[in-house]
Amino acid sequence: MKKLLSLLMALTLVSACVGCGASEGNASSTDASASSEAEDTKSEGVMTYDEYVAAALDSEVVIEAYVQAKQSWWEDQATVYAQDKDGAYFLYNMACSEEDYAKLTTGTKIKVTGFKAEWSGEVEIIDATFEIEDGNYVAAAEDVTSLLGSDDLINHQNKFVTFKGMTVEAAGQDDAGNDVAFLYNWDGSGQEGDDLYFNVSLNGETYTFTVESYLCDSSTDVYKAVQGLNIGDTVDMEGFLYWYEGVNPHITSVTVK
Repeated sequence: MKKLLSLLMALTLVSACVGCGASEGNASSTDASASSEAEDTKSEGVMTYDEYVAAALDSEVVIEAYVQAKQSWWEDQATVYAQDKDGAYFLYNMACSEEDYAKLTTGTKIKVTGFKAEWSGEVEIIDATFEIEDGNYVAAAEDVTSLLGSDDLINHQNKFVTFKGMTVEAAGQDDAGNDVAFLYNWDGSGQEGDDLYFNVSLNGETYTFTVESYLCDSSTDVYKAVQGLNIGDTVDMEGFLYWYEGVNPHITSVTVK
């Protein structure tokens, strides 16, 4: 995973925990429905989402979008999930002072200039700068449950989404050989505070979902909820449709039915 390339980040990481049970955030579609509607007209020289999708990898892109969650800040670099009414963007290590990071509250409109890149299937904007603009928009969670396993799912990459009625499956085994509902790190090599990996199924197909610890640390409701899962539980979930060698959502909310 990309975070293995930046382990030192954890020493000075500032995490917003947006959408993870914190007071500020994209915690539910109910909260989102109360947000003001933005006209979302693009400024001169700014790409539409379709133009961004069509742009070649490694090319310069200029977009306007709205902050949906902040993943981390470290050494004047911020990682942010952003979205407009047509699509979503993952802004990786964007140049950002700590003072400006505090201003990137959920719904804040920003203009971003950077370069389109791809890493293990995740399309993102890197080497970016930004400026804050007038406007506010918080996206409602889009139900993409029916798209799991389809070629269309990737077209919703990085959006704030929901999955409903999925079944918790075994994620692996503990030291005693017992099946467990989640693992610390993808291979079970971690400990509390690391990413949580858990498997959920729908219509006979199993998918791996993640609680990204930089986005939702061990103090958050979603982290504790996943730690409390049992194999066979039916769950509804919300999160961001991240991609890593296939669909790998970063989950921010779990509700056991």
